[in-house]
Amino acid sequence: MADKKCLTAMAGDEERVACDHGWVCEAIERIKADFNRSADTHLIRLDLPAFDGITLYLKDESTHPSGSLKHRLARSLFLYGLCNGKIGPKTPIVECSSGSTAISEAYFAKLLGLRFISVVPESTAQRKIDQIEFYGGECVKVPAPQIYAEAEALAERLNGHYMDQFTYAERATDWRGNNNIAESIFAQMAQEPNPIPDWVVMSAGTGGTSATIGRFIRYNPSLLDKTRLCVADPENSVFFDYYRDRDDTIRSTAGSRIEGIGRPRVEPSFQPHVIDRMMRVPDAASIATIHWLERVLGRKCGGSTGTNVQAALKLMGEMKADDRQGSVVTMICDSGERYLDSYYSDAWIREQGLDLAPWTLELDQLI
Repeated sequence: MADKKCLTAMAGDEERVACDHGWVCEAIERIKADFNRSADTHLIRLDLPAFDGITLYLKDESTHPSGSLKHRLARSLFLYGLCNGKIGPKTPIVECSSGSTAISEAYFAKLLGLRFISVVPESTAQRKIDQIEFYGGECVKVPAPQIYAEAEALAERLNGHYMDQFTYAERATDWRGNNNIAESIFAQMAQEPNPIPDWVVMSAGTGGTSATIGRFIRYNPSLLDKTRLCVADPENSVFFDYYRDRDDTIRSTAGSRIEGIGRPRVEPSFQPHVIDRMMRVPDAASIATIHWLERVLGRKCGGSTGTNVQAALKLMGEMKADDRQGSVVTMICDSGERYLDSYYSDAWIREQGLDLAPWTLELDQLI
């Protein structure tokens, strides 16, 4: 029989657990309310004279409250942590990210009143750090090769939760439905002339979005024989080579210039078996494409959008050569306003030794 002290402790534990359960319920409701306030992102139709009968659609993920496609990932990772009992009312949240994921996670941490720390490479641009700090996040700078280990160690020291986007991105999202990005795309395409796209094009950072789209296509028999998934990879990334050779020991010593996509190692969330084709896109082509898009759309997009659109245009060229009509869908991942000091800076482009002219000439012929 338990003594009075034990009973008191047990009662205290029961009270604490009940309090934690109440907080978790409230936290989930806050996230759901944030989702409910945010209308689905737009699907922009882009008719290009050079591709008569083939239409390009851009899923504009830059309109999320935190400004990028990673808003979906951050929401899923928080719900995953909450529902798995990893996040409580005083749990510090730690991530390994210097870009859009950290910004979006800082947004949700602020929404829930939680401390957020992102471990970032020492070279991270101040503009990105400013955006993380805008939502109350903190940044810890370390040498780039140490970011994974430091994030894990920091979470352990703080008794916090390491979100680990590179491991959990592919499993945190319900790929069967629940208004994930794949379900949203196909629902928005329903009234279009070619409602089932020939290709969906995505680039990989964690691999979580491509895994969601690829699984959703396979889960729906009406799509499986008609829609293919293409993943575009920038320079200095291992995903293309891994997809081709299946060697998970491959490493890249140079970081990707196209922020948010490309990795120096194969991440656990990257699922090659649900991808139908991979394409390597030169960085100069990606950056030339976002400058071209600014003329076509009237606004700036981030570099990964250029990678996506460049791959989509190549696929459309192949469809045209085969005398096929249809549709291709890809993503606007984030706004170009985050990259005024890099992709939209002539000085930065010169410093990187990138020649945009040949790609610009080719793109201009499309309009």
